[in-house]
Amino acid sequence: MAIGPVQLIVLGFNHPQFHGEIIAELERLRKSDTVRVIDALAVYKDKAGEVEIEHLSNLTEEEAIEFGTKIGALIGLGIEGEEGIEAGAVAGAQTVQESGLHVMPSDEEVWDVLEEIPNDSAAALLLLEHHWAVPLRDAVLRAGGFRISDGFISPFDLIALGLHTAEEAERLAALEQSSDGR
Repeated sequence: MAIGPVQLIVLGFNHPQFHGEIIAELERLRKSDTVRVIDALAVYKDKAGEVEIEHLSNLTEEEAIEFGTKIGALIGLGIEGEEGIEAGAVAGAQTVQESGLHVMPSDEEVWDVLEEIPNDSAAALLLLEHHWAVPLRDAVLRAGGFRISDGFISPFDLIALGLHTAEEAERLAALEQSSDGR
């Protein structure tokens, strides 16, 4: 089975008020075969910058240790501390080596996710596989194409395209600002 494009999304929360809505939406997307959550972690950063993590699923502790190292290997954080990071890194390196690929990010490509999480806040880290994109990705590859870049577009940038009104963009920005404590 082909693995779809994988994306790490980091969502910040100043004062998390989780009521199950996010997990319910991810479950809906999984059931529709749109995305698969490969891993999900909650990271809590105290005022001094000390980090605590919690796995966001109904996995057993053993499964959380096994699967939780996927994000840990990507960002240098593990459910089982240094051993979890090493286990994830070793497993990832073996998979890459077996596939014949060589992946070594440049300094510009390194993303310090933990550094970006503000002190005295929380973040949800979601590692998602985009099932919907497999046929598109494969068509692009067959045509000799490759990914140059990707990213989410700000609602303000969508005004000029007519995809958002100024009022809609302002409303979304106000929601984001009220969530990040500005």
